[in-house]
Order: sequence, then structure tokens, then C-alpha cells
Amino acid sequence: MSRSGILPRILQSWWSPGQVVVSLRGVPDRGLVVVLMAAMLIFLIAQAPVHQRAAYLDPSVPFQARMGGALLAVMFIMPLLAYALAALVSVLSRLTPWPVAPRDSRLALFWALLAVAPAMLLSGLTAGLIGPGPALSLTQAAAGIGFLVIWAAGLRATAQPQRR
Repeated sequence: MSRSGILPRILQSWWSPGQVVVSLRGVPDRGLVVVLMAAMLIFLIAQAPVHQRAAYLDPSVPFQARMGGALLAVMFIMPLLAYALAALVSVLSRLTPWPVAPRDSRLALFWALLAVAPAMLLSGLTAGLIGPGPALSLTQAAAGIGFLVIWAAGLRATAQPQRR
């Protein structure tokens, strides 16, 4: 099933992530940066309700200051950490029978981040509107498990088995 566009591919990533990642292998590196930065922007937006709630409960740190810190962390530091993690996974995968090329490692990680972005939005809304509790735990668990499954499936789909 071939789908074009970002939104259909994000939806498809929740039931066949490996297939989506393989279909994206032709995306140039500048496209991967766009995928990563789009995911980071959505993650930043997802944090707004949480920071608004925290600023309301503790006005000593205003909302703008909280969002400024989140902006620095999510838009500047997280992309660097994502590149470092993708490189580390690529290097460590060489120790296994299924090495992953550095570019494929970046693709799998960056796409997994974008694919779970809607779940992160839901988690942020839940944290901001409902606060701590079972609903927040459930949405955070769904986002976390979804990320790990999509990332692992993307790595598995792009791995090149070594011949002996």
C-alpha cells in the first residue's frame, strides 16, 4: 500500500512502520532534517499546556520563561542529541549481524519521532488539562511504547544482514 504525504504515512506507521521507513529511504538528508525539526516543533507545542498549568500553579516562574527553556531544549539541544543517538546506534549495530548504515539509522530515529508526535500532543493536552493520574500515565506509555516499536521496526527494516 503506497501512500503519499506525511499524514497518511504517520498513520500507517502505527501498523506497518518498517514498510513506511523503507518507502522513505530516497528522502535526501535535508528532508531528514525537516522531519526531525517538524517533530521537535510538534513536541514543543505539545509542552505548552503543561507549562501553562505549571505557571498557573507556581507563578514564580512565568509561562514565557518556561516556554523559553523548552524552546532551547527541544529545538536546539534535542536535535543534536538525536543525531548523536543515531550515530551511536549505527556504530553499535556493526557489532551485530544486522548493521545499519548511519543514514538509515537517522531515518529510522527521525521518522519514529515524527510518527509519535500526535501521541505526544495528546499526552501534552492530558498533562495540561487533567494533570497527573492514570490518563496521563496511559498516554505517556502509549507514546513511549509507540516510539520504541516504530524505531525498532524502522531499524530492522533498514538493517543489512551480513553474509557469512
